[in-house]
Amino acid sequence: MIALVDYGLGNIQAFANIYNRLNIPVTIAATAEVLARAEKVILPGVGAFDWAMTRLINSGMRETLDDLVLRQNRPVLGICVGMQIMAARSDEGELPGLGWIEADVRRFDMSNSGQQLPHMGWNDVAATEFEDIFRGMEGGSRFYFLHSYYFAPRRPQDVLGQTDYNGGFASAVRCGNVFGVQFHPEKSHRWGVQLLKNFAEL
Repeated sequence: MIALVDYGLGNIQAFANIYNRLNIPVTIAATAEVLARAEKVILPGVGAFDWAMTRLINSGMRETLDDLVLRQNRPVLGICVGMQIMAARSDEGELPGLGWIEADVRRFDMSNSGQQLPHMGWNDVAATEFEDIFRGMEGGSRFYFLHSYYFAPRRPQDVLGQTDYNGGFASAVRCGNVFGVQFHPEKSHRWGVQLLKNFAEL
């Protein structure tokens, strides 16, 4: 069973709708008791880093998440801010992140660019391999983005996909059972559906 972590951030129902159409069992976890039964976890998120961390801590699910991910090695997929809070820290806030991946979250430096923030709309993702969440996308993939901060892994081997916006940044990462994507698969049509299906089949 895939659990969608409901801590008040992210379009939970959009993910549930996709999995329901795929006939893949999914549950919405708003309590530690429900979350503890998860075989896989999706951690969505929108908004600011500190706000997301505060909401997660106040939900009472932080310890259960750490247990599932760090001790039981259940696959987890962080999305947008849900990915960013997997890092150690962020330029956007003061609270420490979950620290599941050795990474920092940084603000795009657009001072010498004609481009604007936020990075919003469709963009290409160049995957580094096609065995896991990017399976079946060897011909290329495009996803929908909306963010002003980016995930910066400290280890190059944790980068799973890259995107160009005033230079390249890690738009997808993996460290063991921990996956993260900066884009919104629930808004990315066939590529997003394929990615969510691939995660369910890990």
